[in-house]
Amino acid sequence: MNILILINDPPYGTERLDNGLRLAHALLKQDADVTVFLMGDAVLGAKTGQKTPDGYYNAERMVKRVLGRGRVLLCGTCLDARGINQNELVEGARRSTMDELAEVTLASDKSLVF
Repeated sequence: MNILILINDPPYGTERLDNGLRLAHALLKQDADVTVFLMGDAVLGAKTGQKTPDGYYNAERMVKRVLGRGRVLLCGTCLDARGINQNELVEGARRSTMDELAEVTLASDKSLVF
């Protein structure tokens, strides 16, 4: 089953990115084909070098965990608006477009929005 998880919220301050990535990981363990698309402030979750307090989730590590078996795409316009370039991103996470999001959406069996 192809599943698209679209996440809009920032990595910290709400738990939507955390919950979306946790669900993505759980679905990957069930052998689903998962694509996570980060847009808006959610693109900050794929930035490298995040330092969080002990006992607090770390979005960078969670993105890496999803990339082990799934795909993480990032809104290019959203990256540009935040001054983030490809070399600041977790390896494997990749810049994308609205056209690609449209294709992934049409190809997915289910789309979930966080």
